[in-house]
Amino acid sequence: SHPEPLPMANTQQSQQMANAIRALAMDAVQQANSGHPGAPMGMADMAVALWSRHLKHNPTNPQWFDRDRFVLSNGHGSMLLYALLHLTGYDLPIGELKNFRQLHSKTPGHPEVGYTAGVETTTCPLGQGITNA
Repeated sequence: SHPEPLPMANTQQSQQMANAIRALAMDAVQQANSGHPGAPMGMADMAVALWSRHLKHNPTNPQWFDRDRFVLSNGHGSMLLYALLHLTGYDLPIGELKNFRQLHSKTPGHPEVGYTAGVETTTCPLGQGITNA
């Protein structure tokens, strides 16, 4: 069944979520000493609007057949996706965000299907995004 949209009814809540994405991205990249916070920081407002107002998805059933697929093919900006998944209730605890880009974590530098609930495609190394088109 289609879940209810996220409760992001007002601008203040949306702005708080966008700011949380930015903070999570900065912290994770700093902790890993690797990655780029620019994409998540710049795309946070757009991502919140898309995820809270337009996408059909269900954190309690990530494989729901009628879900919309969010494909983020810029692996260097993967903290945007991980922060969204964490903040919207997917099985991605804060500890996994702290392990960003670490071996065997659910938050590799380039998202991979099968490791993290809510990740819809494997982005692989740079230049592979066109294969997802």
